[in-house]
Amino acid sequence: MGVPLLDLNAHHEPIQQEIMAALQQTFLSNAFILGQDVGKLEERIATYCRAKYGIGVTSGTDALLLSLMALGIGPGDEVITSPYSFFATAGVVSRLCAKPVFVDIDPSTYNIDPSKIECAVTPKTKAIIPVHLYGQCADMAPIMDIARRHNLSVVEDAAQAIGSEYRDGRRACSIGTVGCLSFFPSKNLGCLGDGGMVVTNDDDLAERMRILRVHGGHPKYYHKLIGGNFRLDTIQAAVLNVKLNYLDGWTKRRQENADRYRTLFRQNGLVEKGHVRLPETAYRDAGVRHHHIYNQFVLRVEQRDDLITHLKDKGIGAEIYYPIPFHLQECFRYLGYKEGDFIESERAAKETIAIPIYPELTSAQQTEVAEAIASFYV
Repeated sequence: MGVPLLDLNAHHEPIQQEIMAALQQTFLSNAFILGQDVGKLEERIATYCRAKYGIGVTSGTDALLLSLMALGIGPGDEVITSPYSFFATAGVVSRLCAKPVFVDIDPSTYNIDPSKIECAVTPKTKAIIPVHLYGQCADMAPIMDIARRHNLSVVEDAAQAIGSEYRDGRRACSIGTVGCLSFFPSKNLGCLGDGGMVVTNDDDLAERMRILRVHGGHPKYYHKLIGGNFRLDTIQAAVLNVKLNYLDGWTKRRQENADRYRTLFRQNGLVEKGHVRLPETAYRDAGVRHHHIYNQFVLRVEQRDDLITHLKDKGIGAEIYYPIPFHLQECFRYLGYKEGDFIESERAAKETIAIPIYPELTSAQQTEVAEAIASFYV
């Protein structure tokens, strides 16, 4: 029968009329740039993340870029981050002529390993970008401790982690200096194109980012700063205001799907035989409800590339996130890293696949996915 990696038709169909009504209202308002729905969404997302301010922007990438600009990151500065993430995490650092400095990941969570950060700090270090990869918070307590001792800013890359909670119940984007969200259509909360948001508790930083997102003009046409065009479209904010009402329910279904996968893979013996290693949830035993919001359900598997081919032949959606760590990308060759420098990131790039986890996934579809994987190892 086949199972897609993501089914946006199934996702949107139950709320299509609400979305179309919101689009119609925006169309009739003619307020397409920073209209009322943008401010409404900013307040709602800030509240959802348990923070003070939200600043709607053009994408998750621009959320990261705007954050670093507002923090004054520039030539000669160093920013510590993971080599295992979506390209924007490191790309925005280089775009500002600063230097990305990589630190390897924890193999169980795929997030940056805090125990390796301090040895990478130099007098040029200005910030740390921990990535809450696949929907689970990085271990923020030791990261924040390092940042305080070295007077560093912390930019949370929460593009895949809206609503994810740390072990003390704080949510992604509310812990660091600033947090960055993406509303790309495949995200747990996705719009109908590109969109993002910056979240912070810092009054001055919030105001600076609002100014920078409109070319640094304040008031209009008067520029003390050089910013960019980073405004979230009103039409995307209108869609997100509809979808935000359903986010907790979608998260719950993703978590239920994850639990069902765990049962299926244990029942078919793949875990016991070592063919499949399930995602680990670092804070599951701490009573945290949204410990992991499963933007992706990522397996470590044997014979990964052959398995991918096998699944595609059976019509099962699967994806590799991410096949080449940053330190081995051609564009970062100038940094001087080489193969073997970040073993865990390299191993994850060679061993992991993401399988369907979207909220509308049925139990029958999950069984089909698990059986297709099991049939490869028979």
